[in-house]
Amino acid sequence: YGTAYNKKEDLKAHLERMEEAKKRDHNKLGREMELFTTVDVIGQGLPLMMPKGTKMIMKLQRWIEDLEDKEWGYVRTKTPLMAKSDLYKISGHWDHYLDGMFVLGDPEKDGEEEFMALRPMTCPFQYYVYKAKQHSYRDLPYRMGETSTLFRNEDSGEMHGLTRVRQFTISEGHNVIRPDQCEEELKACFSLNRYVLKVLGLENDVTYRLSKWDPKNTEKYLGDDEYWNSTQEVLRNILIEENVPFVEADGEAAFYGPKIDIQAKNVYGKEDTMVTIQLDCAIAENFDLYYIDQNGDKIRPYIIHRTSLGCYERTLAWLIEHYAGKFPTWLCPEQVRVLPISEKYADYAKKVADELKRNDVDVTVDNRAEKIGYKIREAQMQKIPYMLVVGEKEQEADLVSVRSRFAGDEGVKPLGEFIDAICEEIRTKEIRKEEVAEEK
Repeated sequence: YGTAYNKKEDLKAHLERMEEAKKRDHNKLGREMELFTTVDVIGQGLPLMMPKGTKMIMKLQRWIEDLEDKEWGYVRTKTPLMAKSDLYKISGHWDHYLDGMFVLGDPEKDGEEEFMALRPMTCPFQYYVYKAKQHSYRDLPYRMGETSTLFRNEDSGEMHGLTRVRQFTISEGHNVIRPDQCEEELKACFSLNRYVLKVLGLENDVTYRLSKWDPKNTEKYLGDDEYWNSTQEVLRNILIEENVPFVEADGEAAFYGPKIDIQAKNVYGKEDTMVTIQLDCAIAENFDLYYIDQNGDKIRPYIIHRTSLGCYERTLAWLIEHYAGKFPTWLCPEQVRVLPISEKYADYAKKVADELKRNDVDVTVDNRAEKIGYKIREAQMQKIPYMLVVGEKEQEADLVSVRSRFAGDEGVKPLGEFIDAICEEIRTKEIRKEEVAEEK
């Protein structure tokens, strides 16, 4: 607001950018596409995921869980959504993060020791998973991943669509490591983050930030100058070695350690943290975490707090705006729509859809008594990747007439050939280039 323009061209360009931003705004487009909604009587910052949005988040979640567990060596945990205040006092959240927590209890009736709180982070819960059995130096790194639902008491003025909410789900994890494994494990976490961003087609949207403590406000943090200078230097060296440009920001660290934050801007230019890697060399003392070294001694481990994807709701908002709703086929809640030319071909359309479903393709059939041109235009407006038009010719020879969001009319193909192609596109998570304009 209040921007001054010296040239008419500057104002025109600005207005064009704002118009494009409005078209991509996830808060508008996501509702139009029936991905999510909000309801006043439920509350601010508590979005309802509609079936299509839920399916997209499920696809992201399954991919991330399989990726972490099968390829990156994580074990999966499932921990409570709340805990006694005692847990948060040990972790430091009660002293350093209480304003951001939802506390359950009546201060006039209950003593503070009876208070419960919804979890803002999963870390203290996973520490007790680690503590449930003794670990030796050979067991580390011990990587715990969880699809965690978290609760944070954000200010009402901060609420916005899916990017700033009070309940959200995150691909959270904590890696318990030996000090000598610190550099290698941090690089592995960073590589995982960059791989995920590349697959999603978002790697060019991001910037990198080294989030440091505020040396003028030390009471907010655990540790002393030496602790913070040394841990910040470790993360700084990782960013330098990975050859990515980055900025440094005082006062953006977690209270227990510095962070590498991967940042992205929304269509209006507001920046949010999308993914984070945090180095914690202090909290193990609070929880009496240890491993047994080669000499039989108890040694304090380091902990890496990290996400692979970050918050699923915020990521969905990011994807909506990046792709303007034209998601890669593997992520689409509806990947194929079968369009029979008339009701005479409804049975063949169902046969085509059933065969696609057997191959795990998300497909629907449009059996409405509408003209085929109308059905095609509506499917295009709904940004569906593939439309399969079927009539007499297709039915007789087990064919489908393929129209795509990417190339328009792709011609008539054997059904089996189309299934093989789309299954490969989904399996490889290919991002096809959009070559045709959306019909109005």
